[in-house]
Amino acid sequence: MTHFQIRVPATSANIGPGFDSIGVALNRYLTLHVESSTQWQIEHRSTMLPENVDAHDHFIINIAHKVSQFYKRKLSPCHITIDSDIPLARGLGSSASAVLAGIELANQLCHLQLSEQEKLKLATRFEGHPDNVAPALYGDFVLSFYHEANETIDIVTLDGINIYAVAYIPPFELSTETARKILPEKLSLKTATQGSALSNLMIAALLKGNYEQAGYFIEQDVFHEPYRKQLLPQYELIRQEAKREGAYGTFISGAGPTMISFVSKADKQRLIEHMKEVIPVYDVVPLNIDRNGLQVQI
Repeated sequence: MTHFQIRVPATSANIGPGFDSIGVALNRYLTLHVESSTQWQIEHRSTMLPENVDAHDHFIINIAHKVSQFYKRKLSPCHITIDSDIPLARGLGSSASAVLAGIELANQLCHLQLSEQEKLKLATRFEGHPDNVAPALYGDFVLSFYHEANETIDIVTLDGINIYAVAYIPPFELSTETARKILPEKLSLKTATQGSALSNLMIAALLKGNYEQAGYFIEQDVFHEPYRKQLLPQYELIRQEAKREGAYGTFISGAGPTMISFVSKADKQRLIEHMKEVIPVYDVVPLNIDRNGLQVQI
């Protein structure tokens, strides 16, 4: 009898000037408990997931079916219990985690023995870019670039970065499509050069462990935050108050509307308590870097 568990972490991408290229895995999870069955059955056990679910229209199952069809295999029906503490449409990679869960579901049920590179390529096809799926798959910070012409993906994993995060999750959703539409189609050479330099400096500072300097560069983004901040009513307040309480730097997570501060372990709790008073309608939560990425337990 088939029985296994799939766990995929949340992610935050578009970190400062690392637009569409750098993401980090975080310790919130989408978890699937899978058992063989005579028919497809889906059970959601989370307030962050829709109450009414139909297995035939379920996003994760549809991804699994597409993968099985791509490899010309048959996908056996299962009873799947799904739990999640990743909020939907909040900029924490809920879509990426679901895509990877669907790919891994097909991988296990069809005995595909996919490599991590194959999983990443499939996930990027579904998502359109690898900045969220790469850290969700590998864990840690991941730099990525997608060559659309030949569908190859370059990645570099940054491990050993000893930093903590605090997320400010608002009570409203923001679609990636809406956040994309507000961006300009073109940037001047001067602006693009500035953004590239800031991204390079941010990565170098993270690798050196100079997190205060990294936080400064994170807050100098020119690619997307100057445009998207108008969609986030508390943007300036959150950045200012977080900095006052010791945050290294604060940025829009993914396409938003969640914002995240990087902070030291010593300052984390003080920051959380202060920000709960400043933005009481937001969910202010501590987050750690997930070092493992997608995990399967048989």
